[in-house]
Amino acid sequence: MFSLLIAHYNNFDYFKDCYSSILNQTVKDFEVIIVDDCSTDNSFEQIQDWVKNDSRFHLFRNDQNKGVGFTKRRCAELAKGDFCGFIDPDDALSEDAIEQSVIKYKHPDVVATHSQFYLCDSGLNVLKVYPNTRKVKNSNTHFFNINFEVNHFFTFRRNMYEKSGGINAELTSAVDQDLYLKMYDLGKLAYISKPLYLYRLHEKGVSQEKSKKGKLNNNWNLVLKNTLERRGMNQVFGDEVKAIENLPKFIFKKENTFLKRLLRKIK
Repeated sequence: MFSLLIAHYNNFDYFKDCYSSILNQTVKDFEVIIVDDCSTDNSFEQIQDWVKNDSRFHLFRNDQNKGVGFTKRRCAELAKGDFCGFIDPDDALSEDAIEQSVIKYKHPDVVATHSQFYLCDSGLNVLKVYPNTRKVKNSNTHFFNINFEVNHFFTFRRNMYEKSGGINAELTSAVDQDLYLKMYDLGKLAYISKPLYLYRLHEKGVSQEKSKKGKLNNNWNLVLKNTLERRGMNQVFGDEVKAIENLPKFIFKKENTFLKRLLRKIK
């Protein structure tokens, strides 16, 4: 069985599209775990009413507002499926998203999958395919997903997720990046060269609010620091990690020299 995981907060209007895309999946053997982080706009009650007649949907609510890291971690803890994938409540899936992802797990060494995805406007109209997503080399200690090559739709084996230590509940952003890198360190990631996810661009998006960019960078810095510690790396690109103040900026610069950009373009 497949578990779709949704961390929700004040997003009922956009959730309607998410809900419809789930019902339209070509695969019907799934469960949906929704954890509401104490929404203040009555959306919890509205979602409760929408899903009450479908036994595949399981709706929970945090006792108090805990943030996205805690809420996503709880989603994963409540899942029962062999395979899991997060979808944000303001986004949507292609109708074959689950089907295409599960196919990849026929290979036992695959611990996670990722796909191309569409960037959409606030009305969920497709603008373009996200340009950075691509297949990545596995088992590379210097892969940090700094250009967001690994992205939506991301799915993972639940038993391997449990071995990873799980999502850092303290994170308020960069939660997905934390998950991607932890799963990358456990085994093979399989790439699906087809857009399976519709990512909605709107002013209230967690990763899009300008007021949260500073906190996002701090969390991204922490994720990268933890990744280096997990890999036993005291140096990165020849520099001492403890001497690097801003890891995202430092690694991005190293990974985006003219030569490296040219090589990626050729590939």
